Amino acid sequence: QVQLVESGGGLVQAGGSLRLSCAASGRSFGSYAMGWFRQAPGKEREFVAGIRWNGISTFYADSVRGRFTISRDNAKNTANLQMNSLKPEDTAVYYCAAARGPSAGSRLSDYAYWGQGTQVTVSS
Repeated sequence: QVQLVESGGGLVQAGGSLRLSCAASGRSFGSYAMGWFRQAPGKEREFVAGIRWNGISTFYADSVRGRFTISRDNAKNTANLQMNSLKPEDTAVYYCAAARGPSAGSRLSDYAYWGQGTQVTVSS
């Protein structure tokens, strides 16, 4: 089992930055991939960014590539999402997720464990 707790959400103006963090507990953190997803009102949950177990391989949705950076610290059991140049369309509840194994893709079904979510609101 893996327990995930997100933090760092809030209200920011367009063009601003936020840093989300995800604290993990349970299974050895370095043994599984991590991902960030988001869900806007009335929309399906969508993939934002993913990172493999070793932190070397990262991948992003086209909508955030170049603006968001995912990272992890296996010594601190944390995964982070640095969000720059935020846009109103980035407004959503952001969720971190843990995969069952060391690598994962962009599908929701690739991830077995989910945090409770943190709200990000970008004003225009």
